[in-house]
Amino acid sequence: MSVQTAYDKARAEGRAALVGYLPAGFPTYEGAVETARTMVDAGCDVIEIGLPYSDPMMDGPTIQDAVHQALVGGIRVADVFRTVEAVAATGVPTLVMTYWNPVDHYGVDAFARDLASAGGAGLITPDLTPEEGGAWLEASDARGLDRVFLVALSSTDERIEKITGVCRGFVYAASLMGVTGARSAVDTGAPRLVERTREIIDKGGTSLPVGLGLGVGNGAQAAEVAGFADGVIVGSAFIRRLLDAPDLASGLAGVRELTAELAEGVRAGR
Repeated sequence: MSVQTAYDKARAEGRAALVGYLPAGFPTYEGAVETARTMVDAGCDVIEIGLPYSDPMMDGPTIQDAVHQALVGGIRVADVFRTVEAVAATGVPTLVMTYWNPVDHYGVDAFARDLASAGGAGLITPDLTPEEGGAWLEASDARGLDRVFLVALSSTDERIEKITGVCRGFVYAASLMGVTGARSAVDTGAPRLVERTREIIDKGGTSLPVGLGLGVGNGAQAAEVAGFADGVIVGSAFIRRLLDAPDLASGLAGVRELTAELAEGVRAGR
């Protein structure tokens, strides 16, 4: 199943899609795979696997803690592909979310090849601009991979048009100015950002979905976001359940509980 298909299926059911994020290798390689499978089993429609990076400048403390644990545990790019393969085997589209430097260092064509071979759906690249993404646009076309770029509250209409013009799968709307992390409330500018992005997509004649991320941490917030976005993206809240748990079993129970709450929320928001 492709990412677009997962969004379309959710839309046909009268709800938003639930997208869950987790870094590969956290809390361990096996623990990450088991957690992602739990998220799928409890209601996630799409999974984002984070590629741990030594300088996660856009991430808040929760994700930084998880990424640090993964790197200390010895996780490598090959393990990220192994994680993708294991999660994609569930039938849920699985993307990699990564800063651009590791892809560039690995080799853009080689990364696209190995991601496609693992059954990955594509890449989310928060720090890559369309102007600098020529090699990735070519490689993703050659391998049939989705490419997800970010629009932000500060993006002009012209900028949104350029970004959405090269996206495939969905458009990632970042609702916060600043680093990632769950918040007590959804940013008040988020609905307008999604509305602006949708208007520009519609003018282009496509049906590209818009997912909103950065800040959602509970079912009530998921319902709020589902009221105006096609997808609700959650990351730090899942990681926090694992970080706060005394052991993996307890963490998995917490992740399952949170996923079920969020899945109910994305249905209540429509």
